[in-house]
Amino acid sequence: MARSLGLARFDLLRPLDMLSSVWSSSAVSSGAAVAYRTLFITVKRLVIGRTLTVRLDSGDITLTVTEFDSRLDVRRLAVGQLNDVRLAATDIRWDERYFERASVVLHNVHLQPGIPPVLVAAPVEVSMDVSTHALDEVFSDALPRVSGHVDDDGVVRLRWARRPGLGSVEVEVELDGSTLWLRPRAVRTRRRRWALPAKTPAYPVRLPQLTSGLTLTSLSLRPGALRLTGRLPEWRAEVPTGRIEDVLTQLSAVGLAINLTGRPRRD
Repeated sequence: MARSLGLARFDLLRPLDMLSSVWSSSAVSSGAAVAYRTLFITVKRLVIGRTLTVRLDSGDITLTVTEFDSRLDVRRLAVGQLNDVRLAATDIRWDERYFERASVVLHNVHLQPGIPPVLVAAPVEVSMDVSTHALDEVFSDALPRVSGHVDDDGVVRLRWARRPGLGSVEVEVELDGSTLWLRPRAVRTRRRRWALPAKTPAYPVRLPQLTSGLTLTSLSLRPGALRLTGRLPEWRAEVPTGRIEDVLTQLSAVGLAINLTGRPRRD
């Protein structure tokens, strides 16, 4: 059974009462700013430092939230503008995929009035760190006899999976859409390193499919990890009061998956 965080229902839903009066009127006032700020702070208090399971159409995601922040401006809040919102998380598990950490920056977050209102962010920038273990799984699918990882010096090395002690091949990694191109640059043993010709052919490795609409834009190597960045031109979500109330209620309980699909939970 899920445990409650002990927040009083009045305190939990107070920002919704404020927003209901704001959305029922087209007037712009300081009351709108107070309502949006109260709702944002309420959500922040409920998620920071917690490990959550979020239910999406594309599968469940389990993560630990480390950051949820925005430079809220009273004048902009009065007209439904939240500016940029930044989220960060660690230990992310999405079906069989694992990411050490990820961050999302939602630019120009604002609420479009309507029935129901629509929350819009454009664009959305995503950054993900793929661990050595996860990267090895990607390589093993494309190159079953080879294991690959990023060393502590930030260099990608491929080794024969059965005999890793024989040596390694240093490769340069280039991103082209959803494909990693591995271009061998040198062969290394315990004692020596031989540079390979510049015209050595590259080998393609397909990356796991990401959320629809998200395109990879760059990659960079870090000690023990590969950092991928992506971009979503626009993100939109209807936010009827009932759905916000449902999400806040779910967030107030420990151990309950957060359902963001807008459909009733089956469990």
